[in-house]
Amino acid sequence: MSSEEDKVLDVLEKASKSVVNISTVRLVHAMFYQVVPVRGVGSGTIIDSRGYILTNNHVIRGARKISVTLWNGEVFEGEVIGSCLLHDIALVKVDRDRLPAAELGDSDKLRVGQRVYAIGNPFGLAGGPTVTSGVISALNRTIEAEEGLLLENLVQTDAAINPGNSGGPLVDVNGKVVAINTAIVPFAQGIGFAIPINIAKKCSEEIIGGKGPSKPWIGIIGLSLTEGVARQYNLPPVEGVLVTRVIEGGPAYRAGIEAGDIILRLDGVRIRSIEDLLREIHKKKIGDKVRLDALKRGGEWSVDVILSEML
Repeated sequence: MSSEEDKVLDVLEKASKSVVNISTVRLVHAMFYQVVPVRGVGSGTIIDSRGYILTNNHVIRGARKISVTLWNGEVFEGEVIGSCLLHDIALVKVDRDRLPAAELGDSDKLRVGQRVYAIGNPFGLAGGPTVTSGVISALNRTIEAEEGLLLENLVQTDAAINPGNSGGPLVDVNGKVVAINTAIVPFAQGIGFAIPINIAKKCSEEIIGGKGPSKPWIGIIGLSLTEGVARQYNLPPVEGVLVTRVIEGGPAYRAGIEAGDIILRLDGVRIRSIEDLLREIHKKKIGDKVRLDALKRGGEWSVDVILSEML
């Protein structure tokens, strides 16, 4: 074994001590109106020695009980401090200090091809967390996840990320956390996604500071309209965002936007992709009224939409 590999393994061993197992119990309605407990499992990343742990919101969503197991087998009851639904991030607190906190990196400096390691603790067993390796395949990915949630600016990696590793860290060769792994994407084979740590840090700071989600929401799932997509769906050869789904009860739904509409402009700014649309929306505030110009059944129309928080 080379000295360089030895160094990386030492770094990963240290980073693994900040990774915890999170097990949950949810109550769900079964047949004949019975309420039964359902267990779930995921991972978390200690970001503060005072007991603050980052994980995915979908790991702890709806949980009646949360148990946190440290790398050394110690078990504590966890409390959800808050969540950031827009980025699938949640913050859990345990009543314990002097925990081994992870060293956080700077996700703005990530590069495609950079080697990374996904660490998870899906079982909480002796022997510690699991580690998989890979490279960063792409940056700034926007994907549709569960329940119509649109996750943006994700890091894409070929490091294996299974559901039990959700909430664990994606670390670089120096052991710094550059993203938080998420396995919320269904049917992904050989592709993993992670939330950039700079976004996760901002979410945790807002939660600890008692602030709510600050980004406005329009309530659609959209697809950048390229020439290929237009040909495939027999649509006009225009640039814009094809609305593929409208979230019931959301701002777009209330304004009369429908699946199949093509968004062309927002407040007069040309929209050529889903990234353009998100960028313009996030310049606004919750409660702002925006004017959307779109194609509906071949004709151009305009409508005012009042942006809101995510439902």
